[in-house]
Amino acid sequence: MREYTLIKRKRKTITIKIKEDATLEVRAPLHIPEEKIDEYVKSKEKWIAKHIGKVEERYKLKKEFELQFGDFVQVKGEKVAIHPIEGNIGRYDIEKNIFLIPEIANSHEIKYMLIKLYKLIAKEHITRRVAHFAHKMKVNPTAIRITSAKTRWGSCSGKNSVNFSWKLIMADDDTIDYVVVHELAHITEHNHSSKFWKIVEGIVPDYKEKKEKLKILEEKLSKEDWS
Repeated sequence: MREYTLIKRKRKTITIKIKEDATLEVRAPLHIPEEKIDEYVKSKEKWIAKHIGKVEERYKLKKEFELQFGDFVQVKGEKVAIHPIEGNIGRYDIEKNIFLIPEIANSHEIKYMLIKLYKLIAKEHITRRVAHFAHKMKVNPTAIRITSAKTRWGSCSGKNSVNFSWKLIMADDDTIDYVVVHELAHITEHNHSSKFWKIVEGIVPDYKEKKEKLKILEEKLSKEDWS
């Protein structure tokens, strides 16, 4: 019998979640006895075994993830090298397309500085693209925010504020544009109805291809620790 963390709440069904660290979390209704929950978990052993291996591998790769000088990361879909420099201020050289990080930085500090630089690059580029497409789509977002969201590339609030994960700046230009258009389309249609997708398709005809590119990037990042 696999070990699991049990959470009992007011709900109607039992659900099993494989967490990021490959441990099991089971959520169940308050009235169901634990022996019945054990039986349910046992009945799902094939499903658990099928999926837990991939989660364990991703978790292992995340734990081993380190950034060193000479490594390559992505900015707008292109490979960017990490170079050491003298001093204590990191920067992104847009002309040479390289990250310049103080030579005294360790792996953790390299990652910390890169995240700060990524956020600055994302803010500048995405804000510009939002302005471009907002004019084209005749919408007016109330705010533009760059976030550290882990599960969403972008979102649009009920008050029409558009938000984007800084990790989106790793995608290529056209894919970034698709996410920008996607969130701006929500200002007109706060749903994923056929009307919504017609708006998106009108600006990005090959949006399905961009969605697939995002899945590939998402899979890559699931094996890297950027927290």
